[in-house]
Amino acid sequence: MSDFEFVFALYSLLLGLSMVELLGGLGRALEARFAAEAEKERFAIGWLTPLLAIFVMLDLLSFWASAWRVREDIIVSSTTLMAVVAFAGVYFLAARLVFPSHPEGFANLDTHYFRVRRLVFGLLLALLAAQMVYYAAHPDLSKLLVQPRPLIMTSIFVVLIAAAIWVKGRRASIALLSLLIARYVLANLL
Repeated sequence: MSDFEFVFALYSLLLGLSMVELLGGLGRALEARFAAEAEKERFAIGWLTPLLAIFVMLDLLSFWASAWRVREDIIVSSTTLMAVVAFAGVYFLAARLVFPSHPEGFANLDTHYFRVRRLVFGLLLALLAAQMVYYAAHPDLSKLLVQPRPLIMTSIFVVLIAAAIWVKGRRASIALLSLLIARYVLANLL
C-alpha cells in the first residue's frame, strides 16, 4: 500500500461520511414533508437548502478529485494525518449543517438556510484558502494557481460565495446558488 493509498483511505472515509450526511439530511427532510402531508400540516423543503446541498456535494467532489492531483506528494506522517482529519472534518461539519437535525421544526427549510449559510460558506472558503496555501507551498502545484482558467474559475467562485454570504433575498440566493452549481458543472465539462 502506497502512502497516498493509506492517507486517502482516511480522507475518503471522512468525505464519504460527509456525502452520507448530505443525503441523510435530504432523506429526513423528505420524511418530514411526507409526514406533514399526511397530517395536513404545513412544511416546505423550499429551494435553498437542497441547492446548498447540491453545491456542497459538488464542492466536496472537487476536493476529493484534487486529492488525486497531489498523490505524488503525500507521505504518511502524524502531521499529514492530522491535516487530513482537520480538512475532511471541516467538510463534515459543513455537510452536517446543510440540513437541520429535526426538519419538522421548520415550516420552510429556507429559514434554516438563512441561519446556516454564512457558516457553511465560510467553512468552504476556509477550505479553499487551505488548498491554495498547500498548492502555493509546492512548486509543481503553485504553477496551477497562476494559469488563466483556474485563476478565473477560482475568482468567480470566491465572488459568488461572498455574495451568497451577504445577500438576504430568497430569489437572489437561489440565483447565486444556481450560478455556483453551474460554475462547477461548466468547470468539469470544459
